[in-house]
Amino acid sequence: MIIRPLDPDTERPLVLAFLHEAADYIDIERGTPPDDSMVEEFFTDAPPNSDPAESLRLGLFDGGRLVAIAEMGWNYPEPTDAYLGLMIVSPAARGRGAGQRFLRHLEAQARARGKTALYLAVLDANPRGRAFWEREGFRVTLPNRQVTLGQKTQIAHRLGKAL
Repeated sequence: MIIRPLDPDTERPLVLAFLHEAADYIDIERGTPPDDSMVEEFFTDAPPNSDPAESLRLGLFDGGRLVAIAEMGWNYPEPTDAYLGLMIVSPAARGRGAGQRFLRHLEAQARARGKTALYLAVLDANPRGRAFWEREGFRVTLPNRQVTLGQKTQIAHRLGKAL
């Protein structure tokens, strides 16, 4: 498996095709099919206090096939923190260690930048995802926040982990 940055100029179609492959997650999160606006958001979004140009936008490839994507920014919620805004593993790669491998790489990237904690949000509608994060040592730091993504308003919980 190879992890590398995704190029916003040339790999938007690849990311869109991946989002269609992982449409089950997109439906849980947004209640809409994947589209170009989600690709744009992936390549440009960043947490508060974070420079979008500094955020990581990475792909995990298995045999040349994109099997996971992640976006991670810096300085949120505090200057010493990293924030994982998105990590999606394709259905075909779930349960095979791809998520763990990707997360270890992301944690190493955060540590290399001097970050001491990693945060993310998980939706109540995604119990399998929450179970993954909790197995990886994340704990609730801010429960029961109402969020609206796409057509869905739902409850999210901020999880955190010391690095």
